[in-house]
Amino acid sequence: MLTEESISLPPIFTAATALFSKWTETPIEPTTSIMDSAWNDAGEFQFPKGWVYAKNDAKFLYMVLDVVDDTGNDFGTNDYYWLSFDVDENKGISANKDVNYGLFPGFPNKMGIQKYLGPGTWTGISEPPESKSRVEFGPSPKSSTPHRIWKFKISLPEINASLFSLLGLPFTYFGFRVSSTNPAFTGDYPVNFFQNFSNLTKLYFARKPAPNQALLGAIIGTVGLIPTSASVLNAATGRATTTAGYFVEAHNAAFGGVLNFIANRVNVTALIGIGANKYRILHAVPGSATFLPLVSAWSNYRWTGANYVPESFSADVNKQYTLVNPAAEYSIDDLLIQFSTYGMDSGLHKFKVEFFKADGVTPVASAAQVLTLFVDNNVPNVNINSIKHGATEVTACAIENIGPGADGLTFNVTANDPEGNLLSWSFSATYGENQSVAIFSQQYDTAVPPGTNWAGVLNFAVPTTPANWRPPVQCAYSFMVQAYARTTNGYGYIGYTNYHRNLTLLV
Repeated sequence: MLTEESISLPPIFTAATALFSKWTETPIEPTTSIMDSAWNDAGEFQFPKGWVYAKNDAKFLYMVLDVVDDTGNDFGTNDYYWLSFDVDENKGISANKDVNYGLFPGFPNKMGIQKYLGPGTWTGISEPPESKSRVEFGPSPKSSTPHRIWKFKISLPEINASLFSLLGLPFTYFGFRVSSTNPAFTGDYPVNFFQNFSNLTKLYFARKPAPNQALLGAIIGTVGLIPTSASVLNAATGRATTTAGYFVEAHNAAFGGVLNFIANRVNVTALIGIGANKYRILHAVPGSATFLPLVSAWSNYRWTGANYVPESFSADVNKQYTLVNPAAEYSIDDLLIQFSTYGMDSGLHKFKVEFFKADGVTPVASAAQVLTLFVDNNVPNVNINSIKHGATEVTACAIENIGPGADGLTFNVTANDPEGNLLSWSFSATYGENQSVAIFSQQYDTAVPPGTNWAGVLNFAVPTTPANWRPPVQCAYSFMVQAYARTTNGYGYIGYTNYHRNLTLLV
């Protein structure tokens, strides 16, 4: 449970190098037995009292503390765990950032969360927004003798983890405690981790889901994690739509930011088999039929068997790149090119790949593919056009008296994306101490039919009920209109902007 006790610590645990989580296509609920096939091929390492398993998808880390030495079936809260994460990944305890999970006192299947205030000190506990845990007693793949098993579903946002680092090395640091009353032991891994984060274990997240081969383009198989087949990427509009539940959300989405072109491994490996050694990426700007070489430089991390080391990639004098060995383990596998679209004109850009033998001259025939992407790095235009009290404009920093009854404010705002790539917009107010009130919002999926573009609103009179909006309390208010672009880098939406006006309302 989440309290510190007078304890007798076991011998120092033997250090492990790292835990490599493995990808799961299907979410694993804490109620799922450790003997279920969902846990097959999980990442694992051994600690003195048992094993740790890890899998993840784009939203959750699924972990198990398989405490094979805890063979006493004394179900209750005297057996407990702690599970800590270094949220800012600095290997130091950061107040009000780093988190510790544990049992809610008196509830063996209810998870609590608290933040570190310093070494060995924490805030009070609360229920985490999404994470869950559950205790199991029974056999596991590591021991047929029934024993204590702690299972977790950890929300990645709660531990500030993201799979979509451009460098391709998403990771976190963690430490944990397991405590048993029968037999009696309490152990920390690493020892005293809650006092000092410098020796926490590094956990690498899996970020290599394998999209259905049928969804991949012939040569450029995906842009980031978004497949390029015609069923996902519309060649006429250059926008992508993924199916519900796919680990990267895209709703008629344009592209922007830094893009990774990922090869169709099956087809490119076949090309290597017939002598392909070099390749060139060609690019045509909007309105042009002329393709010119696209030149970029990037780094990718290669696993050496003991560590990831960076490798640099760039074009040679012929503006060609050398194909890497498909069997080599990279943080971003099958990466053809990484390049920035910032500075490119908005509109339809076209790309294709040419292959050559080692001399850089002799071509190697490949399947025809022209990849068309609508590139848009512009953020939506947002503005509070007016806040009025009756017919009078309420200017920034004003102190306004709101009368009784139906008296209140009216609003006019703009949240507009001229290219039609608006994802959502909202108008709200913040006040007091971390309080807010939603006033109006719109989302792409409900504002327009799927597959169509959406520019949003211009000079829009915000509807409220009643017609005049009344503040909930007398306070200083910050009114804000904010908007998100329906633009993706292949790993998630990018592009956000906001505009606010501050004033004080007396009631």
